[in-house]
Amino acid sequence: MTFVSDQTLAVSADPSFEKRPSIFAGGGQTIDHVFRAGLIASGALVLVVLGAILFQLFIGGWPIIAADGLSFFTSSDWNPVTDRYGAVVMLYGTVVTAVIAVVIGVPVSFGITFFLTEVAPVGARRTIGTAIQLLAAVPSIIFGMWGFFVVAPLMAEWVEPVLGAVLGPIPVLGILFSGAPMGTGVLTAGLILALMIVPFMSAMFVEIIESVPPVLKEAAYGVGSTTSEVFRHISMPYGRTALVGGMMLGLGRALGETMAVTFVIGNANRIKASLFAPGASIASTIANEFPEAGPGSLKLNALLELGFALFVISFLVLALARWLVRSRLD
Repeated sequence: MTFVSDQTLAVSADPSFEKRPSIFAGGGQTIDHVFRAGLIASGALVLVVLGAILFQLFIGGWPIIAADGLSFFTSSDWNPVTDRYGAVVMLYGTVVTAVIAVVIGVPVSFGITFFLTEVAPVGARRTIGTAIQLLAAVPSIIFGMWGFFVVAPLMAEWVEPVLGAVLGPIPVLGILFSGAPMGTGVLTAGLILALMIVPFMSAMFVEIIESVPPVLKEAAYGVGSTTSEVFRHISMPYGRTALVGGMMLGLGRALGETMAVTFVIGNANRIKASLFAPGASIASTIANEFPEAGPGSLKLNALLELGFALFVISFLVLALARWLVRSRLD
């Protein structure tokens, strides 16, 4: 049975009710069109800005490609005196430090996630979670200064000598841990980057694992699974797509980091097999060399081409992430 109030009956009985114009008559479609146009413009603005950045980097770096060809990406020379520039050292340092950061940061992030979601009591979970969020808010230059004055001396005095003594004699692998412990180098830069991306990945991993339906975990516990087994066989497979995205986000952050790496990588334009040796990344080279690059100089063109290369590397990482996510969805 439907109940209709007397007020509703009175309004419907009013002969002038249907003749009254609605405040939404015609205006609703106009608002929808304006809103739709605003959304399209917002999306188009992102593409325009992205294209403008890519175009400016490509045009700015084209003279170095016209002068040296693709040898710019295969040469290790970087000599402003003779106007000879090569990007191999920077490409190598960028990729190696990012890989070190991910290799160290991903297991640590999973360990933090396991502790916060499965082991820690509620009070400790909130406290540690807040501390991780605060760590993510620390500016990168603070990480760089701390790495230079605190981490680098510790690496030179304690960590690198131990790694050299333990891993140095191992065939092939020992090459990466040979040489004099210098403190500032590729390994230290990778470690600082790992500390910087751990808060981001941990926060994302925690949100992903907490989104797993409780019924799946309860069913696993019901058949006798342990906490670690539920985490490995239920939670992680359920959120593997988002977890891969979180890893790639951390990798992207490590690839583009500038100031922290500039402080601790050593800024040496040479490639050494040892991770203890100083090196250079694309971001650190741009930060160090850009103030001395005059307008219209070949050095400025080389730096812009390095920026273009970093843009391409970041794009490839994003494409790889999307491919990995799609392959898991399929």
